[in-house]
Amino acid sequence: MTSKERVLTTLANREADRVPVNYSANPGIDGRLKAHFGLDPKDGEGLLRVLGADCRGVGARYTGPRLHQDIPERGVQVDNWGIHRRYIEHETGGYWDYCDFPLKEADEEMIANWPMPDPDQHDFSHVYERCQNVKEYAVTLHCFGDLINGNGMLRGMEQTLVDLITDDPAGNLLSDRRFGIQMEVARRTFAAAQGGIDILWLGEDLGTQIAPIISMEIFKKQLRPRYQRLVDMAKAYGAKTMIHTCGSSSWAYEDFIEMGINAVDTLQPEAANMSPEYLKKTFGGRLAFHGCISTAGPVATGTVEETVAYCRRTLDVMMPGGGYCFAPTHQLQDNSPTENVVAMYEVAREYGRY
Repeated sequence: MTSKERVLTTLANREADRVPVNYSANPGIDGRLKAHFGLDPKDGEGLLRVLGADCRGVGARYTGPRLHQDIPERGVQVDNWGIHRRYIEHETGGYWDYCDFPLKEADEEMIANWPMPDPDQHDFSHVYERCQNVKEYAVTLHCFGDLINGNGMLRGMEQTLVDLITDDPAGNLLSDRRFGIQMEVARRTFAAAQGGIDILWLGEDLGTQIAPIISMEIFKKQLRPRYQRLVDMAKAYGAKTMIHTCGSSSWAYEDFIEMGINAVDTLQPEAANMSPEYLKKTFGGRLAFHGCISTAGPVATGTVEETVAYCRRTLDVMMPGGGYCFAPTHQLQDNSPTENVVAMYEVAREYGRY
């Protein structure tokens, strides 16, 4: 099978020739993997080919003016949505952490006038060519939505959760503006691709490690209607939908099935009701799975032998009947030993065949 055929067969909950493979990583481990395989530090495509990744992304570039300015005296970078970030170092690398939350106390007027990227100022001219150049792969388009995290980066997590509980007009306006812009950019990207996009990739973190972040009532009122519009748009263009959900999030999967979502991503096995056995038994054949190789488990903390055994156990559970894409639960972290990550993908190639 081609990569595209392999992924689409898997998302249809059927067995392909082998389990599809995907890759995502933080800069530190990404650089070490490229060095390990003798690749140029900028050769991302070369690394995807070496690892056997079956998906490729496409997107439209923002070409408009800079909307918000950095704050260099505080080491704060500000993107075109106005999100503030500071770099926080730790013993194996670092992360861009969110700070300031400039819309924390904003009212509707301030949010209505807050500068955000204009869909008219995106370049869609390369989309069709990109899709044609990678047409043997499953082509993905990210349109996360990301209501809780995305609003939280601007309003703070506490205020965002209060917004959802109280149906705050300012919080709702922020959600609607962000979703509306993302959806319009995605719609124009779909149109430019002329059928070349296979998967719309959504995203919403719904759980802590032990429980849901929000109630089902809030999910059905605030989140589901907004995401339904994205799912329906993907269907209109002949694409599948996959949604990224960190933490204990299987409580929402029955709704995902009703909505027409095809696959769920991340699948942190340490979280409540997220083990491979539980997911396969409860949702197998109705949802496809992408992820489940923990970035906090043996890949990061174990030996090569432990990594191999762990990945083989996951494949043993998730492979039967199809419907499983082998991938890390999130981006591979910088604390993952290079040899463990190499072994992880070798297991997928060797043991992931039907």
